[in-house]
Amino acid sequence: MRILITGGAGFIGSHLTDRLITEGHVVVAMDNLVTGDLDNIAHHRSNPRFEYIHHDVSNHIHVAGPLDWVLHFASPASPIDYLQLPIQTLKVGALGTHNALGLAKAKGAKFLLASTSEVYGDPLVHPQPEDYWGNVNPIGPRGVYDEAKRYAEAITMAYHRVHQVDVRVVRIFNTYGPRNRINDGRVVPTFINQALRGEPLTVFGKGNQTRSFQYVADLVNGVRQLMGANYNRPINIGNPREMTILEFAKLILHLTESPSQIEYKPLPEDDPKTRQPDISRAKSILNWEPEVPVEEGLRQTIDWYQIRAASHSSDLR
Repeated sequence: MRILITGGAGFIGSHLTDRLITEGHVVVAMDNLVTGDLDNIAHHRSNPRFEYIHHDVSNHIHVAGPLDWVLHFASPASPIDYLQLPIQTLKVGALGTHNALGLAKAKGAKFLLASTSEVYGDPLVHPQPEDYWGNVNPIGPRGVYDEAKRYAEAITMAYHRVHQVDVRVVRIFNTYGPRNRINDGRVVPTFINQALRGEPLTVFGKGNQTRSFQYVADLVNGVRQLMGANYNRPINIGNPREMTILEFAKLILHLTESPSQIEYKPLPEDDPKTRQPDISRAKSILNWEPEVPVEEGLRQTIDWYQIRAASHSSDLR
């Protein structure tokens, strides 16, 4: 197949690129590098089955030749990014999704939207099934991401109903792994790098808010299963193992053998108190569930950050 991945130089997009090229497909990675990094895809640049296009999908998208799939992963995805880039986040969710869907329609390609567990907001239902409509503050600082993805889901389903575009919608829960940017601002890279540097780990509130962390390889497996399924409605892909942020911080300290302490700061506005996927639909429809234990995935991620830090240190010498 020939597959376009918007956000192809990003954390998840680059891992998906690896998987698809390994399977023998042709990948066109499109990215404007606002949060993506060419280092993530540098190992493919000489591969004849790989092409990179520098482009902002909020503008009209043109890709020459046939496409079998459009995988729309372009978007700032961490709070530090979408709080600094609120307009761009809304534009890529609205205009970018519209443009990507238009391209899929024109090419007769199937379309997959990378949505998010953030569509559930600060949930009042726990764990969160796909039929839950969410509890989102549309005018809060996090609303630019939450509502962008909710709109993206709405226009994706509209293209499916009106134009018969064959669509998939994956709601991605907290995902970590190699290539998460060091300054990403999300829990895993922040905690790991604070621990490796011997700095205090920043825990907001009392740390009793919960998250469910999945390793990126499990997410990629879920996306591939969804691409092969005849199912058009949203589906959760995440790890149902729920942990408090404080428990997670202590696990990072244990795995890194760091002397760091824990520092408590006020809880940000609209920060979700709980987050846990109901993956019943993924189990029954995709025969999917996460396989990588959190501890094992974290060890691999910590190793990557240590290698990255050592390489950066040698570059400075």
